[in-house]
Amino acid sequence: MKVIRNSRIGLGAAIFFAAILSLSAYFVFAAIQGDFGHFQRVQIEAEEQLLTQQLAELRKQREGIANKTHRMSDDYLDLDLLDEQARKLLGMARPDEVIIR
Repeated sequence: MKVIRNSRIGLGAAIFFAAILSLSAYFVFAAIQGDFGHFQRVQIEAEEQLLTQQLAELRKQREGIANKTHRMSDDYLDLDLLDEQARKLLGMARPDEVIIR
């Protein structure tokens, strides 16, 4: 007795496995290089570290400015700071000083 094989079953299985392989390859590629993939995550983490450092620097600058503002306020007036700011911003000098440029 002769067994006749149906070639459609073999072709259907090949198409099924090709589709599964294609989908798997697509999802692996998306997981590595997609918009939310591994490489994007590494880039975002590096950017986060940079922005955290910039934030720390800006906070230090803000604290320095707040300190100077407090020292220039009416409640607490630092005469040395006032003299320094008048010289720096207004270009003022005492009559007995020599200005070197």
